[in-house]
Amino acid sequence: MTPNLRIAIAGAIVFAAGIAVGGSHLLDRQVVRSAVAQPSASQAPLTTEEQNVIRVARQVTPAVVSIVVPQYGSGSGAVIRRDGMILTNAHVVGTARTVQVGLADGRKVAGTVLGRDIGLDVAVVRIPVNDAPVAPLGNSDQLQVGQLAIAVGNPLGLERTVTTGVISAVNRPGRTLGGETFIQTDAAISPGNSGGPLVDSRGNVIGINSAELLGQGVSGLGFAIPINLAMEMANQVLATGRYVRPFLGILFNDVDADLASQFRLPVKEGVIVTEVRRGSPAANGGLRPQDIITRVNDAPIAMGGDLRRVLRGKKPGETVQLSVVRPPNGSRATLNVRLGQTTDP
Repeated sequence: MTPNLRIAIAGAIVFAAGIAVGGSHLLDRQVVRSAVAQPSASQAPLTTEEQNVIRVARQVTPAVVSIVVPQYGSGSGAVIRRDGMILTNAHVVGTARTVQVGLADGRKVAGTVLGRDIGLDVAVVRIPVNDAPVAPLGNSDQLQVGQLAIAVGNPLGLERTVTTGVISAVNRPGRTLGGETFIQTDAAISPGNSGGPLVDSRGNVIGINSAELLGQGVSGLGFAIPINLAMEMANQVLATGRYVRPFLGILFNDVDADLASQFRLPVKEGVIVTEVRRGSPAANGGLRPQDIITRVNDAPIAMGGDLRRVLRGKKPGETVQLSVVRPPNGSRATLNVRLGQTTDP
């Protein structure tokens, strides 16, 4: 380093110090002006969207709990019944039979894990409380891409953190090929958010936050289990002590007018099969990739929510009749598929 450079650097340091010390009165005056200006800024009315998020946060956060498994980890949960039924993730409770649950009012109680489904990543916990605030439930079969999504949870132990975003996509593939798909959102979901609720603009729970996709240059890719699916699991566990669900063995996407136009599909609604699991009931029944399912038995299938709803009403071993249209020529076929079974103790 040259002497001139040293001097230049030293001069810069002294100059900076001079600003910090000698200019203190100037900074004081700026702070005073900012303080005077602040009240008028704070009086600016909140936007309608801000007011709604505040309302939803106040409505939902009392029903959000923390779940701690000693020597294992922690996460979040949502109280969905006044008798103390909580939904969370299977990966939050692990193999534990009991967990510690922290309520919004400060109470800490022991919770019993009634059941879990690892593939679905949902667990049901019950606490001995009859007066817990409850999060109202929405309808995940009717979600629209672009609608507001609000995630509530306890990331890194920061209790009842609220983040906002939108529904980025529906029908995203889950961890298995069981035909169950997940909600994608850009509302921040960090470690500790797992098991907390994803809610809509009315404050209704539409999903249970499950995971965030991480990687270099990746952000805003969070996933939640649709609440209709989670509740089917929960209700079955409460009634029978276990969860058994029908298994088709496909991945799929919705068909809409834009997709139909882009790929010159023969129909403008339905679900298009993107993958068929080898050896699955779907494969054994003759279903192929690119088949478009338009009906199951007598029920029309316009979107993935319709297919999930119909399958949830069926039992493993039951045979369903699938009406399919096959691109590119639009030939039609009727397939008889005997549903399989997935279960988790």
